[in-house]
Amino acid sequence: MTVRLAGLTGATLETAPAVCRSCAWWQSRGNREPDKRKWILRAEEEWGAWGTIYRDDDGRVIGSMQYGPASLFPRAADLPAGPPSDDAVLVTCAYLLTDSQPWVEQSLFLAAIGEARDKGAHALEAFAYRYREGTPPAERFLVHRTVFPRDFLADFGFRTLRSAGRIELVRLDLGGVQPVEEGAREKVLRAVHEAFQHAPAPAPPGGG
Repeated sequence: MTVRLAGLTGATLETAPAVCRSCAWWQSRGNREPDKRKWILRAEEEWGAWGTIYRDDDGRVIGSMQYGPASLFPRAADLPAGPPSDDAVLVTCAYLLTDSQPWVEQSLFLAAIGEARDKGAHALEAFAYRYREGTPPAERFLVHRTVFPRDFLADFGFRTLRSAGRIELVRLDLGGVQPVEEGAREKVLRAVHEAFQHAPAPAPPGGG
């Protein structure tokens, strides 16, 4: 399948899932909620595109992910296992609309890794959750996620910095990650697709 990735910006926000267009939860702290448009201007001046939108070859949006320097997301400082590191790009949330959840989220994470490395970040961080064994994939991936499956992130090499109950702050140091060419979202997806298109489907939960 041919897929398309585009940067998440003020210009492309209207094509993102509806819940993402006005949400400023990560940009808020306490009872103070910033103007989303002013935040977007700041984010794009300091960083550029602050996430990725994933479309299929018909142009339909099937997923999106928000990320950027941790300083852009003050809410993260108050979360269990926080705060994130000052030198890291933080993946804050993803919204997935298809039943191919791991593949979509895999691609979005690799795009985030590539962009963070290109822009000189030392690490990528995210909040993770240790789901109980047998949790259905739809519950782990589908729709809105602000914390990500711990075992899923472990496959990328994320390590735990701190934990609070079942929540962890995890980090992928980028010193050993090869840079992705600027504007190469499509190349990232092709590489992932080649690696995973022949992978066997996971057994259904509770299967023998």
